Amino acid sequence: MAALRLASSVTLCPAAAAASPSSAAAPRAASFACAVARGLPSLRLAAPRRRRGDLGRPRAAGAEAAAENYATALTEVAAESDLLDATVADMEKLEKIFAEEAIAEFFDNPTVPREEKTALIDEIAKSSELQPHTVNFLNVVIDNTRAGLMPQIVREFETAYNALTGTEEAVVTSVVQLESQDLAQIATHVQNITGAANVRIKTRLDPELIAGFTVQYGRDSSNFIDMSVRKQIAEITSELEMPSVNLEV
Repeated sequence: MAALRLASSVTLCPAAAAASPSSAAAPRAASFACAVARGLPSLRLAAPRRRRGDLGRPRAAGAEAAAENYATALTEVAAESDLLDATVADMEKLEKIFAEEAIAEFFDNPTVPREEKTALIDEIAKSSELQPHTVNFLNVVIDNTRAGLMPQIVREFETAYNALTGTEEAVVTSVVQLESQDLAQIATHVQNITGAANVRIKTRLDPELIAGFTVQYGRDSSNFIDMSVRKQIAEITSELEMPSVNLEV
C-alpha cells in the first residue's frame, strides 16, 4: 500500500545558535548558514531594512528566482535537522493562511509597525503549532518584505521535498470530503501508476463536479483522472448531439 500522507530539498548547513535578544545589533534567531555563501537570500533575523527595491512587488522572473532561493535555503535546513516531514506540514498550513491576500499585504506594508507584525506571527505560530525554524524562516521572509511570495515559496519547497523523498503529489477534488480509506485507495492507484515511493494527497472541494472525484498528479499536474458525474453527463450530452445529415433523394 502506498505511504499516504494527507496535506490540509550537497552539503547541508545547520542553523547557527540564536544570539542574545538583548543585543540590538544581533540577529533575533538562528541564521541559515549556507544561504549567504551560496548567494541565497540571507536568512538571518535582523532588524528590517527598508530599501527602495523592497517596497514594490518583484517582477515575475525575479519573484520566481527569489521564491526558489528561499525554498532551497529552507529545504537545506530542514533536511540537515531531519525535519523535512514536519516542515512540509508547516508549509501546508502557511499556504492556507497566505491564500488570503490581505495577510501578505499586511506583512509587506512598510507603514505597519514591526511590533504588530510580530504579534501576528506569534499568533500564527502558536495556533498552527509551527516548528521553531519555520517561525524563524517566516520572520526572515517578512523582514525582507517578501510575504507576497509565500504561495510560490511553498510550491517550490514542496517540489524540492517531493524530489528528496521520492514522493508523488496528487490533488483529489471532490464535492464532499472523501473518507480516509477512499483516499488511501486513490494513493495506492497513483503509486502503482507512477512507481513513487510515497504519495501525498491534497484535497479540494468543488460542488460543480456534482458527484465523484478527479485526480491530478505528475509534473505540473499534467496527468488527470476524471471520475466525476460532470464528465459522465458531458459524455452523454455529446453522444446525444447528433450531427445533422442531409439526405439526397
